[in-house]
Amino acid sequence: MQAHEIDYEIFGEEMQYVEIELDPQEVVVAEAGSFMMMDNNIQMQTIFGDGSNQQGGVLGKLLSAGKRVLTGESLFMTAFVNQNNGKAKVSFAAPYPGKILAIDLNQFQGKFICQKSAFLCAAKGVSIGIEFSKKLGRGLFGGEGFIMTKIEGDGMAFIHSGGTLAKKDLQPGEVLKVDTGCIVGFTKDVDYDIEFIGGIKNSIFGGEGLFYATLRGPGTVYIQSLPFSRLADRIIASAPRAGGDSRGEGSILGGLGSLLDGDNRF
Repeated sequence: MQAHEIDYEIFGEEMQYVEIELDPQEVVVAEAGSFMMMDNNIQMQTIFGDGSNQQGGVLGKLLSAGKRVLTGESLFMTAFVNQNNGKAKVSFAAPYPGKILAIDLNQFQGKFICQKSAFLCAAKGVSIGIEFSKKLGRGLFGGEGFIMTKIEGDGMAFIHSGGTLAKKDLQPGEVLKVDTGCIVGFTKDVDYDIEFIGGIKNSIFGGEGLFYATLRGPGTVYIQSLPFSRLADRIIASAPRAGGDSRGEGSILGGLGSLLDGDNRF
């Protein structure tokens, strides 16, 4: 085993967090912004890259860091080290309503691919890299699915999904068509591509975008019902307009209802 062996427990339903128990000198690494709480004897350390031993020395680390910069990620991650003589705990919270998924890389042949925004934390020794698409269609039209995160090693990693999480086990040659933003992650043997929906009416009036993802088995795929981009779009669409104007969703009269109520700000 190269990765640290960590114990964990996931709490909550809609807004979950994962509590990780560390033995003395064990380490868990996380992206910035996911930390929730920790015991007093755990120390935070900013590290270059992911702290794994699978990056091929200095050059490998620089190349890995360069890929992270190109995709808008930070050069650094945060390591949480248990400096106590006994066990200590640290917790990481999901950023929005959904589910936290524990990934045991030993059960996925040492590699799992997920949306780059889905990664939460992992045991030290697990490699967190960038999986670039090699297909032109994915590169041009993949949207959220163009650049993925690849998680490699033999330890535990934790990713987050939005809304309800669905698991699909695909047989060899079996195809699943999915909205690109709804993909959480999949095993390394799954073939992933982008297809044009087709049809003038579908393209102009369908409201579902011009492309969807096709996932071909064998392998396991995890799908989320609420991508963050969809949640953000709904929030923005429902937000008050400039100057405090309201969309009036709570009334069948809309803006007229606001006027009758004495609110003249529309």
